[in-house]
Amino acid sequence: MTTLSISLPQIQLFLFIFVRVSAMTLMVPVFDSRNIPTTFKIGLCFTITLVLYPIVKLEPVSPAPSLVPFVIGIAGEILIGVISGYLIRLVFTGIQLAGELVAFQMGFSVANVIDPMSSTQVPVISQMIYMFALLIFLTTNAHHWVIRALVESFTLIPPFGFHSSGNLMARLTQAAGDMFVIAVRAGSPVIVALLLVSLGLGLVGRTVPQMNVFMVATPVNILIGFLFLSLSLPMMMTFLSQLLNGLGKEIVQIMKLMGQ
Repeated sequence: MTTLSISLPQIQLFLFIFVRVSAMTLMVPVFDSRNIPTTFKIGLCFTITLVLYPIVKLEPVSPAPSLVPFVIGIAGEILIGVISGYLIRLVFTGIQLAGELVAFQMGFSVANVIDPMSSTQVPVISQMIYMFALLIFLTTNAHHWVIRALVESFTLIPPFGFHSSGNLMARLTQAAGDMFVIAVRAGSPVIVALLLVSLGLGLVGRTVPQMNVFMVATPVNILIGFLFLSLSLPMMMTFLSQLLNGLGKEIVQIMKLMGQ
């Protein structure tokens, strides 16, 4: 008769892997949506943990002598997953911010829709660019690099191996600042075009006072905005592909700082 023998260190190791995987997965776009049932999210994280447990090949850690070290270890695993998912979320937030800047200049900032990911109202253009980036993220297999970074994290940061440092905080602050750089770079063709249109309409309003510039500005901004948005999609696709495929390396670099 075959018996299943599972020791306490193995259970503790499985729990640590499950907590890290869950914290990172629930921070990643798509899986952070409130429309996805909680039971499905838990089942997905549990399945990923079952797959990763024999792959990471970690030695079972000794059981924590008391509750305090165990709670500290769990908190460290949560922070590792949250920080890793935070980097991915910042990139998509920057992409969504680019759409909000474009929508504001086009006059579409008042036309909002419900974002199914966050259940908040966002401009239509912002939601379109966000979904476009999400499709690129999946079609270019950028999520494979994220999964690979998750696997490598257990080599770089074993259980109870999380350390916070000044370099880590500086890198996270820089990542938050890069969000605005991503927004400007992604939306720059449309933003610059609409800025020039506004300058041109301002000159027309000064030279031809009889003309009602405000009545002309709205349709012109919408027309020029959609024109340059459609023309800039190939360039945006190349930029987003390079950006999203580099997420895995960014996560690994952050994890190296957390493991120092």
